[in-house]
Amino acid sequence: MTSESKSFKAVANHDRALAALRHWFRSRPSVLVAFSGGVDSALVMAVAHEQLGPRALACIGRSPSYPRRELESALAVVGRLGAAHRVVDTREHLDADYAENRADRCFHCKNELYGRLRHIADDEDWDTIVDGTNASDRGDDRPGRAAASRHGVRSPLVELGIEKNRVRGAARRLGLDVWDKPAMACLSSRVPRGTPITLELLQRIERAEDVLVELGFRQFRVRDHGELARIELETADMTRAVSQGDEIAAGLRAVGYRHVCLDLAGYRAGGAAAPTVDLTVEGRA
Repeated sequence: MTSESKSFKAVANHDRALAALRHWFRSRPSVLVAFSGGVDSALVMAVAHEQLGPRALACIGRSPSYPRRELESALAVVGRLGAAHRVVDTREHLDADYAENRADRCFHCKNELYGRLRHIADDEDWDTIVDGTNASDRGDDRPGRAAASRHGVRSPLVELGIEKNRVRGAARRLGLDVWDKPAMACLSSRVPRGTPITLELLQRIERAEDVLVELGFRQFRVRDHGELARIELETADMTRAVSQGDEIAAGLRAVGYRHVCLDLAGYRAGGAAAPTVDLTVEGRA
């Protein structure tokens, strides 16, 4: 198959995904969209808004586990769409079961968000609550899916079999500027299992990651290990990070870390639960 044929096939696949998603929303009286501002929920919200107009409402959860920069980005996305939206305050960090940071932490986080959306839907007569979970997520360990089931939250991308690569392609076809946005998990995912989640801890991680954002890094995690911050970056960014080691170390020490290490294993989803590798580069004093 030629490169032109492959490109045509990819475009056709993205168009079929969009057509299926449009049909899915066209049959709904109204929807609430659990909206994070990432590419998955952005695609879902864009099509919902396109098909339903004001009968589609983006609901953005605001809490200490959701970085302020992500909230501002999500608001900018719905603003560019011209879509109806609402910020919904959640308090999962005050839930003892969430704060204990066990393997089911995500269930308690999503249970708080979806529970609040369910109240809104019931009180205001919204027909369906949806999220941006895509078909590529089905093989992952996602306790949050149990919370979605509990509150009747549907996942059109899963139901239609639309995987991550087609999500990005379809979002690009729609002109969504977040089509290539890196994945973003909540700040609590930076903390090893069993380490209690506190407001102060979440704020420190957020400030540490803001340092990397300001230095121009896109895909990263700052994993919290007490006095040590373990930075995961994409392999292509390693050399630049070492060259900017003084700035990175100074910035992270300013927010409360004594030691700053670069994890040579690189960025990987779920890395907070993994042991710290021995091969690290420590920021210079």
